[in-house]
Amino acid sequence: MVKCTFCGNDLNLGTGKMYVKSDGKIFYFCSGKCEKNMLKLKRKPRNVKWTEIAKTEKRKVKTSETKSKSIPKVKKE
Repeated sequence: MVKCTFCGNDLNLGTGKMYVKSDGKIFYFCSGKCEKNMLKLKRKPRNVKWTEIAKTEKRKVKTSETKSKSIPKVKKE
């Protein structure tokens, strides 16, 4: 299965669009929303909240924050 270049969702056979740039790069889009965000508005997928890439980035930040917080040790007197 092919994944959408912008949002990361799986594309079923016979659906979506394939966009080929003049330099030979191939982009697959599941919807007009993804196509417009990437080509016309020139947005990065990691900066758009509803994409899979942004969701994984958010999870990484949350887990690193919880790991960095350590429990203070109590000194025995």
